Parts: sequence; structure tokens; C-alpha cells
Amino acid sequence: MAEEDQGSSIAADFVKLVSNDEHEFILKRSHALTSGTIKSMLSCPNSKNTEMHKVQFREIPSHVLCKVCMYFAYKNRYTNSTSEIPEFPIEPEIALELLMAANFLDC
Repeated sequence: MAEEDQGSSIAADFVKLVSNDEHEFILKRSHALTSGTIKSMLSCPNSKNTEMHKVQFREIPSHVLCKVCMYFAYKNRYTNSTSEIPEFPIEPEIALELLMAANFLDC
């Protein structure tokens, strides 16, 4: 019984983001909450996303969602940092798609 509680507690610490091409990205919930959109989706009491800790994005391809996840980790790492903050690398080929995703995700 205690193992079940611990397992559900660990599962609650992570979320699964799914791209439009069905790639799954598992990341810390605290990182995912960088996005206002994801935060709203996971906090909605009647949402199926809260039970499964899974968010499906029908409009975001995996190469963009991967970069978004990297940004969440970067943002979490360097928020309130006193050290020099390195530039977040963005390839020009995905810049427009990334901008549209960032706008949608509110991050």
C-alpha cells in the first residue's frame, strides 16, 4: 500500500507532453508549469489531463515540443540565478514554429 502511495506521488511529480506526431516527453511537473497554458490544463478539475498527467498538443510537432521542454529546464535552472545566464540556442529553421508554440503555451 505504501509503495502505491509513493508511486502515485512520484507520478504526480511528472507530466507527459505528447506532440502531434505522437512523441512523448516526460518532464518534471514544476518545469512544465512554466507554461501558463499547461498550468491551466493541469489545474482544471474536470479535465482528463489531471488524472493522467498527460497533455496532448495537436498543433505542435515533436521537434518544436522538444525545444520547448529544453527551454522549460533552462528557465527553471536560471530563474533567480546569480551566475551569468548563457544564451538559449534557437536554430533559425524552427524559430517561427517555436515562436508560435511559445505564444500558445504562454511561456
